[in-house]
Amino acid sequence: MTLQLGPVAIPPGFEGVRVGEVFAVARKADMALAAGLAEAADGIRDWYGLGRRGAGEVRLVVTRGGRGDGLIRDRLPSWGAGFTIPAARTILIRADAGDPFRILRHELAHLVLADAIQARVPLWFSEGYAVVAAGELSRLARLRLNLSVARGDIPGFFELDRALRGSEPAAEAAYALAGTAVALMARRHPDRSLTPLLGRLEAGEGFEAAVLATTGSPLGRFEVEWQRDVKRRYGLFGWVMAGGLWALAAVGVLAALWLRRRRDRPRRLALDQGWVIEPDDPAPPALDERGSAP
Repeated sequence: MTLQLGPVAIPPGFEGVRVGEVFAVARKADMALAAGLAEAADGIRDWYGLGRRGAGEVRLVVTRGGRGDGLIRDRLPSWGAGFTIPAARTILIRADAGDPFRILRHELAHLVLADAIQARVPLWFSEGYAVVAAGELSRLARLRLNLSVARGDIPGFFELDRALRGSEPAAEAAYALAGTAVALMARRHPDRSLTPLLGRLEAGEGFEAAVLATTGSPLGRFEVEWQRDVKRRYGLFGWVMAGGLWALAAVGVLAALWLRRRRDRPRRLALDQGWVIEPDDPAPPALDERGSAP
C-alpha cells in the first residue's frame, strides 16, 4: 500500500539499527525482526520489469497494531499490514499482520517503482505491480475462490481504485485483480514482458500512451479486454474447480442436518413424554455358609 503522506514521527520507546542503507526502527521486543528485515531490504536485486536495482536509503519502521501504532498521522485502514511513503523514503511494517518478509517485498516494490517512474500512474497499477513483483501468488489463489468474481462481477479500473481503499474483503480481491491487470499488460506485449511499458514510463511517457504503445489497445479498451480475461480465467468453472463446489456441498450438508433436527424436535419431545423408568430390582439377600438366607 502506498500513501502520499508527510514524514513519520518516531515516538519514544523505539530503538534503531542500521544495516547498509536501511535504518530500522522498532521497539526492543521487535528489534531482532527489524534487523532481519533491514538485511533483507538492503542491497541490489532483480525487480520485475525493472532489472537489477536497489531501494537506496530506506527508513524501516516495525510496529504492531491496526492503526500503525500511532506512527502515521492519518486515517488508515485497520487491516493494513504495510505502508510506503515514497517522499519520506519510509516503509512501515506491522509485525502482527502476517508474514513481515512478504509484506516487506510488497512495500519495497512500491518504493523501487516510485524511484524508477516519475510519470503519474493509477493506484491499481501501482498495487498490481507490487503484487506481481512480490510474487504474491496466494492472493491470486484466493481470487479463484471469490464468488463475486466467479459470478462475473468485475469492477472497472475506477471502481478498482476505490475497492483498494475499502473494507478488507473488498480490498483483498481488489489487490489480486490489480495484479491480474498488470500481468495481462505484460502478456499483451510481443516480448511477454512488462519491461517495455515500464521503460516508456521511466522515460517520461504518459501512462495511457505507454499502455497503447505496448499492449496495442487504448486504456479504455484494455480495461474491457482485462475484464473478459478475468472472467475467462476466474469464472464460475474455475471457482468450482478450485473448491467452491465442495464448500457449497459442505454448507448444504450442515443445513440439511440442522433442518432435520429442527423437524424432528417435536417428535422427540413427544416420545420423551409419559416414559416411566422403573427402579432397579433390589439386590438379592446375601446367603450364609449353608446357602440359606439369614
